Amino acid sequence: MKKRGIWLLGALFVTVVSVLFAFMIEKITVTASEIALTKQGLYVNFSEALNVNAIQSEDLYITSSNGKKSTAELTLDKGRQIVHIQGLEPGKYTLHIKRSAFKGKPFSSLSSNEIKFTMHETLESVTSAKELTDYFKRALTMRNIQSYGVEMETREDSALSDSDSGANKSSADNHSTTNTQVEGVDEADMVKTDGEYIYATLGNGKVSITDIRNPDQLKTASEITMEEDFYPSELFLHEDMLLILGGRFESYPMTGKMDPTVDRMPGKSMTTIRLYDVSMPEKPSLIREIGAEGYLNGARKVGDILYFVTNVQPNFWMMETLDDVQLLPYISDSNEGEESQIMDYKNISILPGASEPTYSVITAIDLSSPAEGKVVTKGYLGASEQLYMSTNNLYLTATNYEQVTSGKNSNSSMMWNPGTGNSDLFKFSLNGTTVTFQSSATLKGSILNQFSMDEHDGYFRVVTTEGNMWDENNTSKNHLFILDESLKVSGSVEGLAKGERIYSARFMGDKAYMVTFRETDPLFVIDVANPTAPKVLGELKIPGFSNYLHPLDENHLIGFGYETVAEKNPQGGEPIITTKGMKISLFDVTDFANPKEKDTEIIGESQTYSPIQYDHKALFQHKKRSLFGFPVIIYKEKKVDGEFRDIEFQSMGALIYEITSEKGIVLKGNLLEEKSPGEQYGEYEKEIQRIISSKDALYTISLREIKNYSLDTFAPISGLQIQ
Repeated sequence: MKKRGIWLLGALFVTVVSVLFAFMIEKITVTASEIALTKQGLYVNFSEALNVNAIQSEDLYITSSNGKKSTAELTLDKGRQIVHIQGLEPGKYTLHIKRSAFKGKPFSSLSSNEIKFTMHETLESVTSAKELTDYFKRALTMRNIQSYGVEMETREDSALSDSDSGANKSSADNHSTTNTQVEGVDEADMVKTDGEYIYATLGNGKVSITDIRNPDQLKTASEITMEEDFYPSELFLHEDMLLILGGRFESYPMTGKMDPTVDRMPGKSMTTIRLYDVSMPEKPSLIREIGAEGYLNGARKVGDILYFVTNVQPNFWMMETLDDVQLLPYISDSNEGEESQIMDYKNISILPGASEPTYSVITAIDLSSPAEGKVVTKGYLGASEQLYMSTNNLYLTATNYEQVTSGKNSNSSMMWNPGTGNSDLFKFSLNGTTVTFQSSATLKGSILNQFSMDEHDGYFRVVTTEGNMWDENNTSKNHLFILDESLKVSGSVEGLAKGERIYSARFMGDKAYMVTFRETDPLFVIDVANPTAPKVLGELKIPGFSNYLHPLDENHLIGFGYETVAEKNPQGGEPIITTKGMKISLFDVTDFANPKEKDTEIIGESQTYSPIQYDHKALFQHKKRSLFGFPVIIYKEKKVDGEFRDIEFQSMGALIYEITSEKGIVLKGNLLEEKSPGEQYGEYEKEIQRIISSKDALYTISLREIKNYSLDTFAPISGLQIQ
């Protein structure tokens, strides 16, 4: 009996030790695409740093399809978590990873000790249903990662390109245009004008066309009412054409009874472009309708060509229970019939580095002959988040998050680790309706949005934030990279503003300006004249932060953001940062080594906001008059028992400023409407969405009405209710 007790005690001890040991084991994840191009090579990401001599000691080595070792160039990045494989001929290979590559991690295991991949000379089309099915089967094994998806932080950050922006330029100089990022590249917006008519889609399922030729008597020219399943969201104007972008829900083709193997789900979401002839705005007529499955990522227009990108993820999860699941996207063209068509395999490719079960579908439309113009659509497997486009190239980005276990043991569920991702970058050349994949790269950190990128003199410049500013073990740091035409890094500035993240950036020719924030707002001035050796020239620290930067002239920037106050933390530690009113800053960067905040304007108090802080297209500019305007909703702090304890709605409308280097920031037009008695919140339908100008009149557009004012005095002229 005594021996039995000792045996049970020993067994219990072994069990406890085994369980504890299992939880002590940390899984090191290894991620890489199964397809790479010879000229770019393959990037392999590790969740932990490798040993410095991991490559020299052959802890990593490559074999070809015949099992023999292959000669290749393997290099580690500075953080030793990315291995770049180059110098391989086209063919199938395997990367072998020994446990000894991580000697500093005694209690850890590898998610995989072999990575199989194929090198191609050029990006090839998918050749068969099997190849596509195999890709999604691999994605299916990562389904737990998808189910633990991280909610991305919404970042109202921005950076303008060096092109002096396309803001409010017109050939006739008599009306404003959309504030765009790159000159010569138009962007879709909810409101457009040709100086005689205002075209607007404001969320009511209609597109209104308003005649503004007589400012004293505005009148509705016409309305385009959409059917219930079409939701117009943005517009382009092109000569005598109005392009309406929207989403619609379509049923999958039915084959008698519902067949889930063909009809993934009862319906699909399509992004649709409708082309209308508005040579007679009173009688718009539909010319053509073109669509691609998925949600709109972005749309641009260069000359006679319209480009738009959608993201679509097929219901690949149905592969667990069904043998034949439709994995190809749908496209449509009214010239080809009413029904949507499945894309051909020859128009589908897998992007190098891609592992996401999501398509980026790129469509190019020739508008020179809208009724019969060429339409080309290509689908690329690989998710896209941000989009930047110059007149010659399109860039798409995707964040590749590090995969970690939810527990220490290797059997724990997998999930994404925010703040530890890299950015995959894909470059496409543009030649009319021909969109051609050129190259790809992987960069440390995450790219905030379209304004974090810029193309200049053949080089691509980008800013990223790596890490998490609230994680002591992986504190945030910020980088600037300059890449050549092949997307190889030619120069960089790394490790800036540790513990902070980028809120805005701007590239102006040979200079880059970057704003980071945690407690104060450092504005960095970076010299990027030499692509191989960028360097920081100066830095300015001020309270608050700018989350949108706009050019005034070569030596001055306008920042739109918030004022902040640092308050003592009653529990000790870091001060508590409180966001106050909206802030406009005028930065003088004449002396690059000593940037200055020349003037400021604080609007309202806590909770005051403007769309300009997250949507650059909400900014109005009249260059000749040096006017800048934006919609705004103002809140004020209310005293309770002698202390500021409550926030109440004050007014809403628009503010127009004259901003010059000589006079600073001067309020010229106060178009605010004070709250009504008892009104606690502003009515959404009365919120101004856009501001435009035509000749000597300024127009504000809300969901409910259009109002106009004199550009000289800002006195009201007239108005028109929108039905």
